[in-house]
Amino acid sequence: MERFVARSADGEHTVLLSKPLATVEARPFLAEAEISRYLLGPWILPVVDIAAPGGEAWVAHRYVPALPLPTVLTLHGRPLPERTVRALAVALAETLAVLHGQNTTHAGVAPSSVLIAADGPRLTCYGAVRAAVPGDVPRRGTPGLDPGSLPPEQAAGGRPRPLGDIYALGATLAYAATGYTVPEREELPSFLRPLVGRCLARDPAQRPSPLEMIEELVEGAAPLGSAQFGPATRAEALLGPGWLPARVVAGIAHQSASVLAAELAPAT
Repeated sequence: MERFVARSADGEHTVLLSKPLATVEARPFLAEAEISRYLLGPWILPVVDIAAPGGEAWVAHRYVPALPLPTVLTLHGRPLPERTVRALAVALAETLAVLHGQNTTHAGVAPSSVLIAADGPRLTCYGAVRAAVPGDVPRRGTPGLDPGSLPPEQAAGGRPRPLGDIYALGATLAYAATGYTVPEREELPSFLRPLVGRCLARDPAQRPSPLEMIEELVEGAAPLGSAQFGPATRAEALLGPGWLPARVVAGIAHQSASVLAAELAPAT
């Protein structure tokens, strides 16, 4: 999937525009985009418009100044610190808990589908696995799908199911903490090692639920002090000031300023 920051001709509306790769058919891409209009979850990036059938396929999301997780690691210059990874993990697990409670499988969790904003992550690329190829077709080597985040049962052509999202989340958290989606066990920080190991189990039945992940991650988190009004979710308790490294915050601010300062080319 390709992503762009786009602005309406009158300059009044700015969106994050996503387009399928050339190898992806427009119809399944647009079908997944249409379903994503109705997704609930605290860290889902809302859809504001979708292309009409028959033309070029695209989906527009509400613009939030944010950077893809791989860009964040590059900008930071090394794997992310424990507090950042914990907050990211809890926020994404909360989102999957809501989706799975709706009997919905995201089928697109990967480092590139996670955008990092100043107030928390945004999960995008809903249905990327389903849209990439028809069902029952092996997906190994499919362009646009991160092989390290693709659950083995889905790589073999199996139908995307909720426990596949858990595998993909484990690989994404491993990437945030090490720079690799499938690191050696010893490369993972100690706080994440047992949990990621369970997430990446080849047997889906051995993987934890999102709620189990949240409980394990919150239990080991350092206390951040109390506020007059408590946070609405576990993730919000971890996403307070200082959850992101300074270079990442500066990068997000730079993107926001650049978008605001950008001038549209005059219409011809």
